[in-house]
Amino acid sequence: MTQKPTLLVLAAGMGSRYGGNKQIDGFGPNGETILEYSIFDAIRAGFGKVVFIVREEIIDVAKEKFLPKLEGKIEVDWVIQSLDSFVPEEYKQADRKKPFGTAHAVLCAKDAIKEPFAVINADDFYGKEAFEVLGKFLSAEVKPDLHALVGYAIQNVLSENGTVSRGVCKTNEKGQLIGMTERTSIAREGDKIVSRGEGEVIEIPEDTPVSMNFWGFHPAVFSDIEQMWMEFLPANLENLKSEFYIPTVANNLIQSGKAAFEILPGGKTWFGVTYTEDKPVVIEALKKLHESGEYPENLW
Repeated sequence: MTQKPTLLVLAAGMGSRYGGNKQIDGFGPNGETILEYSIFDAIRAGFGKVVFIVREEIIDVAKEKFLPKLEGKIEVDWVIQSLDSFVPEEYKQADRKKPFGTAHAVLCAKDAIKEPFAVINADDFYGKEAFEVLGKFLSAEVKPDLHALVGYAIQNVLSENGTVSRGVCKTNEKGQLIGMTERTSIAREGDKIVSRGEGEVIEIPEDTPVSMNFWGFHPAVFSDIEQMWMEFLPANLENLKSEFYIPTVANNLIQSGKAAFEILPGGKTWFGVTYTEDKPVVIEALKKLHESGEYPENLW
């Protein structure tokens, strides 16, 4: 495949723990959002298009924020994730308030993407190397039965201001993903990293790869996701808080033998804003990256 990969940005989240819409909050020296750094890194890694997944009520604000900066630099498309998207009439839940989750968000982009694509969260900083390694994979190695995940060592993706949840990866001898377990209430305790969720205490080795939701897919995945979605809906008809996640899709594809996932070693630098107190840390980190020359004085 020679076509340039696409960047799919999950920007429909509520930002419940942070307070405010962190997707469009300014963190860089000139008020840049975290997402602008991801798009900048994607452009220099050879991506040709960015597709934003947003909620109806934030699309105008998002367009106003990003379009003037991106015009002429990369092709831009917009997709709405609503509670009705890809939901047949008989499975609609009148009282549902909660979005259906990350895999549903990806499915919403089915008609907008025909080429290999990456998926990111709008409010996480992934680093230049991660885009380089995934851009290379999507341009040369991706196949209908081979996708990818950029792995980050757990020691690099904690918050000093509270516990975090992470998808902890299990790998085979080839370094491929064979499963992922969502661990919650993870924090550093002395010289150990410990998860205290689900009523058990589990120590996690420092270099264990975890998912920060930075995936690379062949477009064939859309039909797989749609098939799983049509199984998910009737099974969760009574559950108004059920969510359909990308790791669920990955686990299903791996367990059924339909596809494998390479874990790519590009995850060197990550930071994100889980809590309001994380904001000054991110501002300082971005300032240093500009000062070191990793980013120009003005991104655009």
